[in-house]
Amino acid sequence: MTSLPIVFAVDSALVGERLDRALAATLPGMSRTRAQAIIDGERVRVNGRPAKASLRLEEGMRVEVLPSPTPEDGIPQVSADVSDLTRSRSPVPLRIVYEDADLLVVDKPAGMVVHSAPGHEAGTLVDELRSHLDGPWPLEAGSRPGIVHRLDKDTSGLLVVAKNPEAHAALAGQMKARSTVKRYLALVEGRMSVPEGVVDAPIGRDPRHRQRMAIVRAGGAGGREARTRFRALQTARGRTLLEVQLETGRTHQIRVHLAAIHHPVVGDLTYGRPEPPLPPRQFLHAAHLEFAHPRTGQWLSFDSPLPADLAAFALPWLPDSAD
Repeated sequence: MTSLPIVFAVDSALVGERLDRALAATLPGMSRTRAQAIIDGERVRVNGRPAKASLRLEEGMRVEVLPSPTPEDGIPQVSADVSDLTRSRSPVPLRIVYEDADLLVVDKPAGMVVHSAPGHEAGTLVDELRSHLDGPWPLEAGSRPGIVHRLDKDTSGLLVVAKNPEAHAALAGQMKARSTVKRYLALVEGRMSVPEGVVDAPIGRDPRHRQRMAIVRAGGAGGREARTRFRALQTARGRTLLEVQLETGRTHQIRVHLAAIHHPVVGDLTYGRPEPPLPPRQFLHAAHLEFAHPRTGQWLSFDSPLPADLAAFALPWLPDSAD
């Protein structure tokens, strides 16, 4: 079978990165030296054109890595472009909370990635939407059709998805203007010293661990403004249930900010500490979403209760329970 290109879209985690560093961080087994070699060999295209290793990436750019005639360079060989793969269905059904001609609001289950990426080409939210809509829709071009914002794989909860270009532009504009409301429930380690507060610290890729994000110096390489509000709902057994509201939408923002103030999300094995008892996954759920309808301007509001796996674990920390 002839191998076809590896294709992915630049997301917020890669914005500002050099192309060679982005390839090394994204493709399994890829070193920066090898990335530079294939770029010099004009086997990497950005938005359809050969690019330099020093190119700084912007969100939404399409990166295409052409396959080698031989497999010796260690680049993963795939049998199809990630936008054309025949994907397996996710074992977890997708819950659609609201739908009209312009958009859908979905309640994403934990364990499902939003869109295809190296290592996660099948069973994505986008796949489920294609199946629901029985085929492509006007935003099918590109690797993240209709996706306005996203949740981490192990974070459950509410997402809005556009069904046409006009809706996508309007919703993306609201996100950029920070007029949407996104609130999460998070169980964190420790007792909060204040009942509510704001974490205001720029986030960028961790220079020592490229698969992680970190607090970085303002204006530093890849660092972007990030603000997270929190309010304590209940403290019990040395942990606190928080309501968290995002003012910006950076990759891993809640997890990075809460870990930075020494209250990591319970069950977060990347930024936290695995102290029992542990939930079946990181305790983070997108519970509330508000925005203006892109066509009518009507203000829409949606809520998602804690999923069963977190609800069963959360009883001691729910409001009105005993400390």
